[in-house]
Amino acid sequence: MLRRYAFAIAPLAAAALWGGMYVVSKWGFDLVPPVTLGFLRVALGAAALWLAVRARGVTVDRADYRGFAVLGGWVTATIVTQFVGTELTNASQGSLLTVLTPVFTVLLGAAVLGERVTRAKAVGVALAAIGTLVVLAGQYDLSNVAAGNLLGVAALVAASAAWAGYTVCGAPLVRKYSALAAAAYSTLAAVPMLAVLAAVELAALGRPIASLPTTPPVLAAVAYLGLASTAGAWYLWYKGLEYVDAGTVAVFFFAQPVVGAALGALLLGEAIGPEFALGGALMAVGVRFVARARRDPADG
Repeated sequence: MLRRYAFAIAPLAAAALWGGMYVVSKWGFDLVPPVTLGFLRVALGAAALWLAVRARGVTVDRADYRGFAVLGGWVTATIVTQFVGTELTNASQGSLLTVLTPVFTVLLGAAVLGERVTRAKAVGVALAAIGTLVVLAGQYDLSNVAAGNLLGVAALVAASAAWAGYTVCGAPLVRKYSALAAAAYSTLAAVPMLAVLAAVELAALGRPIASLPTTPPVLAAVAYLGLASTAGAWYLWYKGLEYVDAGTVAVFFFAQPVVGAALGALLLGEAIGPEFALGGALMAVGVRFVARARRDPADG
């Protein structure tokens, strides 16, 4: 029974792990430059995933190395644009733009993988997006969305598109090997790419790597970003692709700001209003429609 619902449980758990990522990364940028923090995040995540792959004795064909390198490129593009965009924008912009990722994924899945966008799926995505917007309207003053940095907004839009590319292009390799193998090898492929970019960033800022702080809070932030938001969440995200198409997995991305609001209320005592309940209900109905589309492929 658990495996039957794994397509929902895994990406939903990934969204939960991403729920607090914006706050942690935004705080970390005051101490570590964004691309460098992204490199540290991915390097630690890659090490954890590699150890898990080695423990299971997983190997891949040389013929697929190019495919994993392409996924590494999508990872690099996602991390750089996401972290630079996060540094340049405010919380309302960063959260609001997360709704674009599922939309990009559904469209790219249809274009690249030939996934059908049924009426039920389209309605589900629309309802989930509206529900997320309602939740965000209760969290933030959305009138501030236009007040931020335009370059940062463009970077976050690019990050949404890049993560959609990582999701869709990774589907064939996930199904050929496993979620663990695909997450591990794609993340490993991104490490040298991000290392070069981080070195360029530090050189441009005149900051040698030895000058980066190694205080317990900074190490804890890197550990959270690397082990939870990268190794754990990326494996769980790809785990959903073992069971269903990319467009179905994508709808669970809408849960990220909802989970973030719930964690803020639970752990930080932040107030949540009626918008949270209404938006969360709409999102749940939207997810239900997408799940129905998964079972009813004849719905056109």
